[in-house]
Amino acid sequence: MFCLVNAIVCILLAVIGAWLETPLLSSIYSLAVMLPGLGALVRRLHDTGRSGWFCLLMFIPLVNLYLIYLLVQDSQPSTNAYGVSPKETLS
Repeated sequence: MFCLVNAIVCILLAVIGAWLETPLLSSIYSLAVMLPGLGALVRRLHDTGRSGWFCLLMFIPLVNLYLIYLLVQDSQPSTNAYGVSPKETLS
């Protein structure tokens, strides 16, 4: 949900920035959302049982496709080293 809302806001700010001929709003929003976005990425990696350090793979060309593969995997069904599984809290 975070990514969907973020994408919609980015598109709207890009359109407004093009209309105003300044990317200032989009730049400020991107900086403000960078840390929460990184937190969501690390949380998703923890849900799959992997370390947050895997997020550094996004900086390596072609290897970042493996990171996308890790992010679309299903969460672990039980508690792992990073805490309670989201699936356990729903049942």
